[in-house]
Amino acid sequence: MSTAVAGKGLEGIVAANSGICWIDGEAGVLAYRGIDIHELAVNSTFEETTYLLWNGRLPNQLALREFQSQLALSRSLDQRVIDMLRSFPSSATPMEVLRTAVSALSFYDADENDNSHDANVRKSYNLTSQIAMIVAIYDRIRKGLEIIPPDRSLSHAANFLWMLTGKKPSETATRTLDIALILHADHELNASTFAARVIAATLSDIHSAVTGAIGALKGPLHGGANEAVMRLLLAIDKAGADPVEHVRNMLASKQKVSGFGHRVYKTEDPRATHLRRMSEQLGKDAGQSKWFEMSRAIEQFVKAEKKLNANVDFYSASTYAMLGIDIDLYTPIFAISRIAGWTAHVIEQLDDNRLIRPRAEYIGPTYPTHWVPVAERP
Repeated sequence: MSTAVAGKGLEGIVAANSGICWIDGEAGVLAYRGIDIHELAVNSTFEETTYLLWNGRLPNQLALREFQSQLALSRSLDQRVIDMLRSFPSSATPMEVLRTAVSALSFYDADENDNSHDANVRKSYNLTSQIAMIVAIYDRIRKGLEIIPPDRSLSHAANFLWMLTGKKPSETATRTLDIALILHADHELNASTFAARVIAATLSDIHSAVTGAIGALKGPLHGGANEAVMRLLLAIDKAGADPVEHVRNMLASKQKVSGFGHRVYKTEDPRATHLRRMSEQLGKDAGQSKWFEMSRAIEQFVKAEKKLNANVDFYSASTYAMLGIDIDLYTPIFAISRIAGWTAHVIEQLDDNRLIRPRAEYIGPTYPTHWVPVAERP
């Protein structure tokens, strides 16, 4: 049997048919169910976008109200999960906590043994609401703060900020996070989504698929890049250094500058367009444009020097910083958004399932290589 030889990292290989997300890397286009991300970022909400990803169409007014209501009603965590969050060691990172807690959610889901389409949609409501709750609750637990109960009258983005800070968020903060969640909601067969589909294809449960996706997102080559960007900005600020000279020295010493380049996009990442604008506006509104100005200077230098464009991670760092969000929550917030896409892909995979089982191009010793008795081995 002949097999197609994949590029390293499966580059250029089409691994599945999907109607969820379309990317044109040459033109810098990202679309969910055929709708351009720019239209969604300007006009939509995270709830409406999630409905679109799960159902393949935009909801009418009644369907949207029902969806929003069901998502809000799903804001509930079994007390045993909260007790588990309290039991984690102080050294646990938010991503480690999220990965472990999501796995444990399956114990308390009445539909866990039902892998039907409708059951997985119901579980998707729960997971989407619960992941946001886990991140907010654990952050307050680790800081010795009182847990804030969910407010079902708030949107998904506003409720997360409410549970995280204990303060009703401003319209600007809510809309900023809402747009960020839309922009991160799906991105075709990225590492975490592919991991989720592979797990789902074995007919494992959706909680296992999402847990695997979180494990993939945890890696700095996937979900942790915006944390690295913010740590770079903080280091430059602490040293009182010139951002361009600092990055110039990094490049000269062959150090990686996070937040630039993308495996798919050959032009600007369309998500970066909106995050750049939001970072700038938040800085102006707060009278504190330092992080944006540093980021912009670095972006212009790297583009001129290395011909690399900023990706989604670069300006999400300064955007989240202006929202007052801790650095180690940046990747968990990625998961709060991407759960919409992960669950959409799991549902799509199981609606027309076939076990995902690729082949490898063998590059080992020539066959046949024979076993040799231990006394005769060199």
